[in-house]
Amino acid sequence: MRLIRWLAPLALGLMIVAAAAPAQAVDAVSVRGDAPAIDLTGILEYQHSDTDRIQVSTAPGTDGIVRRIEVRGREAGQNWVVFALANNTDDQLDRLIVAPHYRIVSSGLLWPDLGLSRIATITPSTGDRPERQDSATADIFRVTLDPGAVITFVAELRTNKLPQLYLWEPEAYKDKVNSFTLYQGIVIGISGLLALVLTILFVVKGSIMFPAAAALAWAVLVYIGVDFGFWGKVLDMSQGAERVWRASGEAILAATLLVFLFAYLNLSRWHVRYSHITLGWLAFLGSLVGLALFDPAVASGIARISLVLIAFAGFALIVYLSTHGFDRAVLLIPTWFLLVVWVVAAGMTVAGSVTNDIVGPALLGGLVLIVMLIGFTVMQHAFAGGGATNGIVSDVERRALALTGSGDLIWDWDVSADKVFTSPETEALLGLKRGTLEGPAASWLEVLHPLDQDRFRAALDSVLDQRRGRLVQDFRLRTPDGHFMWFALKARPVVGSDGEVSRVVGTLTDVTEIKNAEERMLHDSVHDNLTGLPNRKLFIDRLNAVANFSKTVPTMRPTIMVIDLDRFKQVNDSVGIAVGDSILLTLARRLTRILKPQDTLARLAGDQFGLILMSEQDAAKITAFAETIRKTIRAPIAFNDREIFLTASIGLALSDPAVPLTDELIKDAELAMYHSKRIGGDRIDVYKPAMRARKTDRLTLESELRRAIERQEITILYQPIVRLEDRSIAGFEALARWDHPKLGRMSPSEFIAIAEEIGLIIDLGMFVMDQTARQLAIWQRAMRSREPIFASVNVSSRQLLRHDLLHDIRTVLSRSSVARGTLKLELTESLVMENPEHAAQMLHRIRELGTGLSLDDFGTGHSSLSYLQRFPFDTLKIDQSFVRTTSRGTRPVILKSIIAMAHDLGMDVVAEGVETDSDAVEMYQLGCEYAQGFAFGEPMDADAAMRMLTEERLEAAS
Repeated sequence: MRLIRWLAPLALGLMIVAAAAPAQAVDAVSVRGDAPAIDLTGILEYQHSDTDRIQVSTAPGTDGIVRRIEVRGREAGQNWVVFALANNTDDQLDRLIVAPHYRIVSSGLLWPDLGLSRIATITPSTGDRPERQDSATADIFRVTLDPGAVITFVAELRTNKLPQLYLWEPEAYKDKVNSFTLYQGIVIGISGLLALVLTILFVVKGSIMFPAAAALAWAVLVYIGVDFGFWGKVLDMSQGAERVWRASGEAILAATLLVFLFAYLNLSRWHVRYSHITLGWLAFLGSLVGLALFDPAVASGIARISLVLIAFAGFALIVYLSTHGFDRAVLLIPTWFLLVVWVVAAGMTVAGSVTNDIVGPALLGGLVLIVMLIGFTVMQHAFAGGGATNGIVSDVERRALALTGSGDLIWDWDVSADKVFTSPETEALLGLKRGTLEGPAASWLEVLHPLDQDRFRAALDSVLDQRRGRLVQDFRLRTPDGHFMWFALKARPVVGSDGEVSRVVGTLTDVTEIKNAEERMLHDSVHDNLTGLPNRKLFIDRLNAVANFSKTVPTMRPTIMVIDLDRFKQVNDSVGIAVGDSILLTLARRLTRILKPQDTLARLAGDQFGLILMSEQDAAKITAFAETIRKTIRAPIAFNDREIFLTASIGLALSDPAVPLTDELIKDAELAMYHSKRIGGDRIDVYKPAMRARKTDRLTLESELRRAIERQEITILYQPIVRLEDRSIAGFEALARWDHPKLGRMSPSEFIAIAEEIGLIIDLGMFVMDQTARQLAIWQRAMRSREPIFASVNVSSRQLLRHDLLHDIRTVLSRSSVARGTLKLELTESLVMENPEHAAQMLHRIRELGTGLSLDDFGTGHSSLSYLQRFPFDTLKIDQSFVRTTSRGTRPVILKSIIAMAHDLGMDVVAEGVETDSDAVEMYQLGCEYAQGFAFGEPMDADAAMRMLTEERLEAAS
């Protein structure tokens, strides 16, 4: 325990998952005689049984004894809650256990809980069974608690959810019910009266707003009547029917609210499309009533979402119309704002942010108040009177009004006086002083974009020369801060009596947003949205441009590179897509910094980049540049308190001067990249024509993998594990490789996943284990004079889950007489934590057979230290991400803590990924016994490993 307290502040990155505690007796709630109500919701112990029986431990009685009781459900239920009550007073107490059928609090937005009878029966540990009381809105049971009694109650649930459970003093509960009944009656009365008044006013006034408002009032009356249980008392509805009515009421409420908004704002006047949208929405909401008959929860969830959308979209529309001079919308702003507030409060309530019992009735009262304000608003508008003033305007005035209504700006050039006039709004838009744009036409050249000046001058001259036509010109005007705004000029010449153009008159329109949208669309169509790099389409276009350019300069031949990140999907799964996107953006910026202006970097796919290299022509320099790219990608990327290491497979395609340059060069580079990825990744391969014959599909790989063992295509390589104390070889890790007859040597990452999917991993794992054990026996016989060599073999999840694994290990050990504990099975941290209970049992039995156990990739999973103590591992392998020298900061502290913890648990420590001698020295100084990595040797075949052992023995003898 001191070890765990010491390790906790070091932030090892491990999520400590506590082991499941054994079942304990419930704690009894003390019932005081002066307490009118006690909330039992938070102390309930939920349980689930596979049958209609359940055994529970009772709360300790006055004698301190915990008993076990078995309860059988009356309705074959499998969901239960357990709680206990203690009467510490000297009086007998009568109480009511109350579970409401429906609560709007925490009912949920999607698939809401619309209410049902919650409790089938309650069974006490002692005494008589609680008596159910009649109630249409709640499950109520009367219990009697004798003085000093401690009783455990087991409630059989009809659903898997119990929103609330209260213990009420009978008279207090009666007072509460009476007060709520009075409040509900008042609210229902006001709502009914309001609906009746609005209906009568429709008959008197005849405006379409009144039936819409009246329908909304009737919908609210129906909804609150269902929620208050009023209709259940009138119509004697079952609980199932009440859920249908509640869902239908919410759908009707959303529909009538939409109808009122459409009718009040007269949206059909704008465009017939709004009518179609509204009718479609209404039909959809109407279909929810039919859906409620089959699945009330789904219908209610959709209706609630629709209500939220109508409230917020309606408020945005009302504000928009108000700012554009629509007086009718201005009157509705306060009322609709209250509706938005009500929707937000209701959302917080159904989400569980507000839990008070009074919030439900308060919300329904607030809804009635909102409908009342809507009625007042409708009456205020309908009876305000007034009408449009009709008058006669001249054609000139009508044109002037139309121009003002269009929002366009006036542009007038008096040719004879050479003076331009434009609306003051033009200068206001540009931020210029009044009168800046008034004067000679040539003065406009000073604020025009340099690329637009000649076009503007030529267009004006053309109108003057031809004395007819229409001037349509787009140009940019500069603001004082140096930015430019786009304007569209549409004008016509006015010819005088002498046949010459006297003036040019038209309109200016601000089209900046349209032009910016066009530029964004053009940019986005050929660029990657995340990195801003060219996409595949622009990449191919630039390659074609280079091809045309190379026709005039034959010596200028490009090199195509395709860069694909290795195992990037695992990075996304580990840190999330958002962080994965940040990593791609970081890599794009790194690669851009090492390029020259004539080179082109593009993002071809998710984690795949393309490069057109023009700055280097020499083959050696091209290879060196590709190596620079590889090292740039390998540089660690900091993320929070950890560092992420990436590698890439790079394919090169060198253009041939004798072959026309086409986009086939990209496919050649992709083939080279795929070849690099197949043989392990983190390498650079140049395209060769033979690679085109190596393409294969997954089905072929599966078929060939099934015969790979029979054809002796599976090769086992051994990577040395050395003692850091004297740098002697302590053992080897067995690594499988597939020598494919066509694709060459394939790494485990390319075929292990396939083997697991098709069920071949069992045979493959048995083959590797058996071959490794046989080879280990040969080494041990040849090296009898020293400490026995050990060898470790990786075990997959499918092998560990099989009970036959014990038989397989026993068979392997019987075939080859290896020293006890020297054949080690390596299991990853995440593997043993998938099913820790089963893994612990299997590992203990495996250890008893005489096999060593090694915990691989420690530090990358989410293990529990409490479970780690239960697993009989003798070796712990630190993941290479903690070992590499590029990791700094708290790294030494973390490594020292891991090593100390392993030693305290009686385990040896192996450091993976030791690539330099300085890494080895540092790990030895931190107390690590063994190391494994390229600093001591790459994976090799059995003969090479034997030669290495022999040379080491000869050196030791000399």
